[in-house]
Amino acid sequence: MSWKSQLRNDPLPWLLESDNPGVRYLVLRDLLKLPPDDKKLKSARKIAHQAGSIAWVLSHMEKEGYWVKPGPGYNPKYRSTVWSMILLAQLGASAREDKRIEQACKYLLNHMAEGGQFTSTSSGAPSGTIDCLQGNLLWSLMELGCDDPRMDKAYEWMARTVTGDELAPIEDKYAPVRYYAYKCGPTFACGVNNKLPCAWGGVKVMLAFSKLSAAQQTPLIEKAIKQGVEFFFGIDPATAKFPTRDDSKPNRAWWKFGFPVFYVTDLLQLSEALVGLGYGNDPRLSNTLNLIREKQDHEGRWPLEYDYTGKTWIDFGKKKQPNKWVTLRALRVLSSLH
Repeated sequence: MSWKSQLRNDPLPWLLESDNPGVRYLVLRDLLKLPPDDKKLKSARKIAHQAGSIAWVLSHMEKEGYWVKPGPGYNPKYRSTVWSMILLAQLGASAREDKRIEQACKYLLNHMAEGGQFTSTSSGAPSGTIDCLQGNLLWSLMELGCDDPRMDKAYEWMARTVTGDELAPIEDKYAPVRYYAYKCGPTFACGVNNKLPCAWGGVKVMLAFSKLSAAQQTPLIEKAIKQGVEFFFGIDPATAKFPTRDDSKPNRAWWKFGFPVFYVTDLLQLSEALVGLGYGNDPRLSNTLNLIREKQDHEGRWPLEYDYTGKTWIDFGKKKQPNKWVTLRALRVLSSLH
């Protein structure tokens, strides 16, 4: 099934309009698959970095490579270093196109804990590690084109937290490698989720793993991916009936597709991760993919249902209206099916 045959109409002319240079560039790159040296693609990438949302986010970066205030950069939400880096990655920013992005990547890694943990604490202590943050930032660094050997340690830590291999429990405070209050156990267990597996965090972890080639996947990472896939396919993902801290119904955000996507996630991002890991044709994902297809309007466009209006550097449209960024997210998933 071709991805265009899954649409009710052709949204490409709309997506390729010049009013949104970021979307236009990414459509050429990810949907039309223009080669990297194509003149049209190179021109679109340059314009996206110089005149689009990428340029606006970068204009707020300090020369040292951070946003708002120095340090690990978790606070304040959603404008500090962590969130600006995630946003830039989702906008299609590239370190090869702008040296400031390379500087920001180095700054972020310089503030990573020695054991490979990205942390939410202002002190930089590893105790602030949490799946959603670790996965989000590793995916972002990969997407931004960061090439730094320190990322290997961050990936190893993340894989080990999924499998539990050679990790001591929280209580063993003198162990060289152990779990912490937030990242408290294997298979995405999270202190915020009452020590139960947190599917939101798990999606970010799996998305980061999906950026690795087969050659980059160590046996430990392969084991972690397998364990994660078993978790997400332990139910029908379309139901989102993953563990919740108070045994309540799934958060409705699972079915609200948005842009950008920070620590809250949705079924579209879960699909992106599983499709990226090679599970697009797995029948266990079919209900979720059908749900994605059903959300398009008669013009083959998807609406913005979850947003951060007024909270980050840029607003990305009105809720409940057709949205180019959300449509791009959906088409990336559908175009990756084989």
